[in-house]
Amino acid sequence: MRQDAVTLERFYAAPLGQAVSRVLAGKMTDIWGDARGLSVLGLGFAIPILDAFGQAPSRIVAGVPFEHGPVVWDYSGRGNATVSIGDERMPFPDGMFDRVIVLHGLEEAGNPRTYLREIWRITAPEGRIVLAASNRAGLWSRATRTPFGHGRPWSRAQLMNLLSSGLFQVTASTSALYMPPMATGLVTSAAEGWETIGRLVAPGLGGVVLVEAVKRLYASPGGGAVAPVTEKVRIARPAASQRRERH
Repeated sequence: MRQDAVTLERFYAAPLGQAVSRVLAGKMTDIWGDARGLSVLGLGFAIPILDAFGQAPSRIVAGVPFEHGPVVWDYSGRGNATVSIGDERMPFPDGMFDRVIVLHGLEEAGNPRTYLREIWRITAPEGRIVLAASNRAGLWSRATRTPFGHGRPWSRAQLMNLLSSGLFQVTASTSALYMPPMATGLVTSAAEGWETIGRLVAPGLGGVVLVEAVKRLYASPGGGAVAPVTEKVRIARPAASQRRERH
């Protein structure tokens, strides 16, 4: 059972959620830059980090599961950029998106392999995806008061195996969210410091594992990278103010 959008929005509107979105948005822009001229899709509940790309992408869409309920996201003043979707059939043509980010999507998917196969269909040839999932070994997967403490957590190896078996070639992987899942000013105001220390002291214990892969027609089973995408974690600039509504 998926979490509802109201719960997710409340979390990301609070100081802890804002710190989380800054860390993850910074990680995504480190991986993909500003995605200038590209078509970008966010699946699950990726809205909190999509604003980090600004207006550089040619198209940006948030695909929100039906179970979340209707959500309106006004992207950079362009109007509503959300679409309600199902896991096994998404209302997009083949090869539509150059970049796909999955956040709060994989952990609660009924059939992860079928879900990934549909993502493969709508991703452009040589397009890239990032699966961002709660880390099985991290503290955040046990924090049930956050969105990361629900559903099925994943290890880096599990994500890489899933991608390799789904005709994606893993290109890089990294971790994020080393700060403890505590809504205190000491944690939320020093998010970057927690990331730096955590990466040095316990590199495998970040709350979220991110694995990037490229769409291939044929992918070698077991292929993939184990090194982090970047050595330096950058906190993204605050996203522009946005308004989300439910009807």
